[in-house]
Amino acid sequence: MCVSSLVAPSPILQVPGAVAGLPESPDAAVAWHYGDPFGEQRAAVQRVAVVDRSHRFVLSITGKERLSWLHTISSQAVADLGDGESAENLDLDLNGRVLNHFVLTDLDGTVWIDTEGARGPELLSFLQKMVFWADAKPVDANDRAVLSLLGPGVAELTETLGVPALPGTYRAVPLPGGGFLRRMPWPTADSFDLIVPRDQLVTWWTRLRDAGAAAAGLWAFEALRVAALRPRLGVDTDDRTIPHEVNWIGGPAEHGAVHLNKGCYRGQETVARVHNLGKPPRHLVLLHLDGSADSRPATGDPVTAGGRAVGVLGTVIDHYELGPIALALIKRTIPADTALVAGPCAAAIDPDSIPAHDEPQAGRLAVEKLRGR
Repeated sequence: MCVSSLVAPSPILQVPGAVAGLPESPDAAVAWHYGDPFGEQRAAVQRVAVVDRSHRFVLSITGKERLSWLHTISSQAVADLGDGESAENLDLDLNGRVLNHFVLTDLDGTVWIDTEGARGPELLSFLQKMVFWADAKPVDANDRAVLSLLGPGVAELTETLGVPALPGTYRAVPLPGGGFLRRMPWPTADSFDLIVPRDQLVTWWTRLRDAGAAAAGLWAFEALRVAALRPRLGVDTDDRTIPHEVNWIGGPAEHGAVHLNKGCYRGQETVARVHNLGKPPRHLVLLHLDGSADSRPATGDPVTAGGRAVGVLGTVIDHYELGPIALALIKRTIPADTALVAGPCAAAIDPDSIPAHDEPQAGRLAVEKLRGR
């Protein structure tokens, strides 16, 4: 995944100790760490940390039909989303392959969407082309920026945030001076996003730091995301990825991005066919990597078993407790105890990360019934 030329370096990179992401990475525009990567991860899990994610692309949709219109062209059921409610959503192609993943929040008459910086212009262009006669107006809202707050200590920052109480999962509340605070179900149990005016980004970051939040880079966020088995578009997905392969099935209650009981949308046929009759050809798993190897594999490297390619690596990262880990799309038929090689090192599948594929399928049961079985 390339870095968008539209993503300018964050002003928070000027903070002493901030180390930017690698130039060729999707996180080059923000801090990768501030000198203590593992300490930053601990703070995000045990205390509270603030992460600059201002390289995400933000757009807005206004108009009375914004939700009903978006409902018809995307995978999530959002027509009845209430004020202050959020959801994850997908844009699929005609074959059900994932083109875009985004988070949306409806607040005070506007839908706010944030997505990967490099994919944002493409998503905005698609939405604008799909308006036709609907009362919906998607526009670039990159005068807004994203910060994330992680850790149980967020509960002690309500006064600093200017909110009476923290919102529930996928709920959002307005922030004083503009923007809003949204609770997410990942990468930790205590995860919040602030979508704020971009010209207030440094002010908010500084205010939260002064209130006790540790500065944490994208390394911390990504390590916790990988451990939580949450995919990232363009890093843990490829041009063949379908939603079932990467745990994006389900409505907001299931923390998914594809509602299985909604009306027609582009790519629905593939989603329905896999859900009712088939199984995904691959699934996303967590790999534990051999830390004693001379070097580490990279995103996009093949995963092999006995010299045969059985998958592809996504995010590769060092976790403060788990050590070197990675997400990978692996053929569904590969047993959990298979000895794997990823780039220059041995790899093992975390058996707890393998999704169950033994649930009864309505379509398959109907076929069996017709056959008298």
